[in-house]
Parts: sequence; structure tokens; C-alpha cells
Amino acid sequence: MRPTSKRSRSPALVAKLSPIFHHLRPFNQVSKRLAVLALIATPLYAQAALPAAIQAALSRADLTEADISIIITPVGDKNASHLPAPIQVIDSQSDNSSESTSQPTLTTNATSNTNNSVQKTTPSDARDEKNHLVQPSTLITIEQRTIKKREQALHAYTDDPYTYQSLESIPTVLDDSSKTTVIDDHNNHESGNTDSNTGTPSIKMSFSPLLSHQPDVARTPASTMKLVPSFIALDTLGTGFVWHTRVYHTGLIIGDRLHGDLVIQGSGDPKMTHERLAQLLYKVQSAGIHHIDGDIIIDSAVFKNITKDPAAFDNSPLRPYNASPDGFLVNFSTIGIKSYPLDNGQASLIYTPQLANYQLPTTINTRSASCGQASYSLSPQWKAKQLMLNADLPSSCGEHVFYVAYPDAKDFAARIIAEKWQALGNTLSGDVITQEVPYAGTKSLKSTHGLTALSMSPLPIVSYPSLNLTQQIYDINHFSNNVMAEQVALSIGAYGNAKGVKTHDETHVKNHRNESSLYQFGKPTTTDYPAALQSINQWWQTNLSTPPPHLTNGSGLCRECTISAANLSELLTYAYDSPSFDAYVNSLGVAGVSGTITAHGERLPESAAIGRAWIKTGTLNNVTSMAGYVKGLSGQDYVVVGLINSEQSLNAYTARPVLDAMLDWTAEH
Repeated sequence: MRPTSKRSRSPALVAKLSPIFHHLRPFNQVSKRLAVLALIATPLYAQAALPAAIQAALSRADLTEADISIIITPVGDKNASHLPAPIQVIDSQSDNSSESTSQPTLTTNATSNTNNSVQKTTPSDARDEKNHLVQPSTLITIEQRTIKKREQALHAYTDDPYTYQSLESIPTVLDDSSKTTVIDDHNNHESGNTDSNTGTPSIKMSFSPLLSHQPDVARTPASTMKLVPSFIALDTLGTGFVWHTRVYHTGLIIGDRLHGDLVIQGSGDPKMTHERLAQLLYKVQSAGIHHIDGDIIIDSAVFKNITKDPAAFDNSPLRPYNASPDGFLVNFSTIGIKSYPLDNGQASLIYTPQLANYQLPTTINTRSASCGQASYSLSPQWKAKQLMLNADLPSSCGEHVFYVAYPDAKDFAARIIAEKWQALGNTLSGDVITQEVPYAGTKSLKSTHGLTALSMSPLPIVSYPSLNLTQQIYDINHFSNNVMAEQVALSIGAYGNAKGVKTHDETHVKNHRNESSLYQFGKPTTTDYPAALQSINQWWQTNLSTPPPHLTNGSGLCRECTISAANLSELLTYAYDSPSFDAYVNSLGVAGVSGTITAHGERLPESAAIGRAWIKTGTLNNVTSMAGYVKGLSGQDYVVVGLINSEQSLNAYTARPVLDAMLDWTAEH
């Protein structure tokens, strides 16, 4: 509803609006005025007052009600929750407790975890006991100090703990069994949404929001946007979907020598780490090829015209979060630099992975300074043939790992392949060539001769599967991996063919030498961002009722991307009843325990949401956001979305507690 230009003279209306205007500051930006107008124009019966705790947090952050959108909606049946088991975070009375208490444990009776001589419960546990609330029959228990020590160790070891955990597949503070544990009365929604106890179809209930504040205002979401492509990929591709990187060859194999080219057909695999690439090349070697009289061709044509300038977003091209997607992405185009202190005022440096034909300094002088990010501690600069380190390493870094993104994804992949092929004891007479067009598009009959001119192998000699989609989505949402999110969003356009998503017609490269090869006829559809985003919009329009969000990429690393709280709430509600919900919700961080929401427990130690909220966070310099699910103390599940946008840079340390208060308030219900 638009505000009218005619002033209202109703004293009652003026009285109702006065508290709102009391909190509003003068605004110079048009977009901020529009948000205020939207707040004022919303019917009073629909614009619920914000809870006192959230209002107080807004005031402390120097923000107004116009800066925030919130929607909190009950979802599901409290007697048949779809959420994982809550996690009970306990605080030991003494540091002399046995080591066994520092590991996550499972209990089958909630009352067995309450106050005893060794452990004391958190305030949220005390509320549970006081109110005699029904708890699920399976709880996961973990010590608060375990979480804190792990976070301290991660940040001491590397300047980029999320890239480290994603690249190295480091387990979270919860073990595998606890990540997949669900409460006993979990509704088996993988099998036709039937009740696990009665076998009767479950009833999908629709609730009015518990709290709704400016839900339809389009805002910049930051990384909470990852919730969109990650769920649509699960819904369209399936939780067990894998990317297959296939290897073909031209010419003939005589003995252990290939007289022809080796062709690696990229699939868009989001997590082809350097170790997995080594496994792929070992499989090629195991197929009988040790020497190549020709080139290694990397075909990354599955994605086209998607290379971006890594400095374009925030002029930080060396940060891994700015890495560009690619049809054959290797190791997130990121190299790890590990320092080891020496006794002579220097430190030795080890690089993972190694780059062929590229000089990497093996030692660095040290200086007396605090250890910081790579840009400060190393000041790295990629040159044509060597890496320059323009700063002495702070001696306080000790044994430390820095992650630095390489500026060119294709050159990075080529150098790693050349190095690892040689490390296996193999030889290559030609070059490693990367291209965004199929092999037949550049290698014509005139450019080949002899055995090399023979046709492409009809079947791949190696078909290397990726980690499945469930595992990849976990990294995307738990560690907020931008480039993996981009790869998945693009893959929806390349592979999606169900539930309202249609892939675009594939254009085959006509070449008589490849007509009988799976190389051409078994490859995925070539896609680009417009096509992939169109597929996402198509899914949204088919399955949801709110207008589609405006995306320009899949990661949320954009300022022009917009989504409303109502958009995200509808998506999360739809996902709650989806067969792929377990994979989706378990990819989210657990408030106060793991992922990007771990620090919730430090910011709000008495929060009822600790261990009871599964959340994706988002942060830009003027954006703070959270979205996901909360299990209330009553047993009711909730979808929660909070988006804060400001025209000025936000102080994240004061802005995040506003949304922490939102989670705590929801969990109290």
C-alpha cells in the first residue's frame, strides 16, 4: 500500500505513529527513505512491534527499525519435528575434568544431563528444567570449553579458518554421528511425508508469523543468499548428485605412451582439491599412460564467460572468497603457504599445492609484529613467473598457514596438472592448455598429423566422480564458501532438468572425428550466468508464490543482489517438508557450536538458541543477516529470517547482537 500525500489529522493515528518517528533519524539516501516509507505505510495491525530485546540491541548498534526486516514463522508439528536433535552446551565447573568430557556425547534421557557434581547447565538448560518443557529423547552434549579451544586453535593456525576447513575437510567440533543424529520422533519425510509412528500421511500446517517486520522490503542479503541455490540444487539434482570429470584421448596408446592428446573434460566440480586432482591423474596412469607425445587439454566449456576480476568487488584479489568460478576449478584457485620458524631470524615456507614452472620463495625474513592476514604478514604479489613477498613475516606467526588466491583459475589449474603429472614420474612432450571450448573446436584436422590425428576415444579412460552434492552443500553453508556456491548455482543451469528447471538446448560442435565419442554426446549442457539464473528463477516461479529474488551470482558476494525476508522465509518453509531437508539443515551452522554462527555463544552466553538454531549468516560492510531454523523450548520449530542493511558501514560487533537477540527471543518460545 502506498502512503497518500494527504496528511491525516487523526489524533489516534498520530499517537500510534509517534513511537515510530521517535526512533527515526534524518535520512539523506533515497533508498533509506523508501524503507522508512514502507515501514510507515504498512498497516498497523500487520506491523508488530519489535520485542524489547531486539529494540535495545538496535539502539546499541545505532540502528533504527527501518534498517531491519524480520519474519519468524512457526513450521511443522511440534510432535513430529524435522529438525536435528538439539545440542546441549555445558560448562564444566573445573578444568580438571577428565579428557573424555571434552568430546561430544550422546544421551538418551534429557534429564541425565542436568545439574550434577561435575557439570553445571547453561541458563537455557535451567529454563528447560524450570518450565518442565518436553525435550527430545536424544540429546547431544558438548562442553563449552571444547568449542572455545577449537575456535582459538583454528584462528591461531590460519588467517582463513573457513577456507582451511573446507579445503582440508577438517571435521567440525561435532563428530559424524552427532551431525546426523535426529530426534526419535523425526517424521520420515523422505518416504512420502508419513508419520513414523502411525504410518499415516502427515499434515502440512500453515501458521501466521510469530513476528513480521518489513518482510517485503528488498534488501542485500550477503551470504544468506547461498540458501537459495544450495536448496534449489538439492531439490533439482538430488542429494546424491555427483559431477563426473572425464578423461579422453586422441591418437593411440602404444605400450605406456600416448601418441596423441589427453583431454580432461571439466564438469564444474566445486571441490576438485589438489589431492583429488592427483587421484584423477593417478587413475590415468593406472589406465596405462605414463608418457604423452602431445598436449594435455583442459576443456572447461561446461561454463562459459563466467571469469570475473577478483579485485572487482572489494579490491582484495588475493582473498580466496573472491576466487572466480570455472568449468575446471582446482583447489578454489588457492594456494596454502605454511610458515615454520627457524633460529636465524627467518622462517621456511612450504606451498600446497606446488606450481609447475613458477618460482615460490622458500624462506622469508621475520620481524617483531603481530601476526595478521596474508596481505599484512606476507604482502604477496603474483608476477608472471614468480611470487613476490614484499613484507617480512611477523615472528609471532610461528607455525601458521596463509591462504592466497591465484588470479587466473585456468593458468592455476594448468600449472598444478603439469606439476602433479610430473610428480607421478610421467612425461609430457607438449603443453597443458586450458580452454572454454570443446577440443574439436580448436584442434582441426589441419593442426594434427600422424597418430595424433586419429579420432577421440569413444569412451573415457577415466570417469572421476566428485564428492556428492550433500557434502558440497555442507561446505558452502557451514563455511560460507563463495566459489563453491558459484559452481553449484551454475551447475543448476548445466544439469538441472526437473521440478520446473529446464536446461537450455545444447549446441554440439560438429566434427566428423568425434561423432562416435561420448565426449560430445555425454557432456553436460554449456551454461553461463544468465542461463543459470534463469533456471533458478524458473524453479522459484514454479514452486513458490513470492516474486523471485534478484541474483547476479550464487554466493551473495554482490551489492546489487536483493531478496526480501518473505522470500527467504517461504523458501525455508518449503524446504522444511522437502525430501532433501536433512541434507539442507545439516549444512547450516549450529548457534554457539559450529560454522559461521559459532560466536553466537560468546556474544550472548545466556542465549536460549545455543545448540537449538541452525543458521546461515551473511556479512558485508553494510549488511548483517541471519536465516535458518530455531527449535523453541516448547518443542515448536520456527523459520527465522533477519536482514539488516544500512547506508553506512556497519559495526559488525554491534550489529550482529541484534540478530542474536532475534534467535534468543525465538528459542524462548
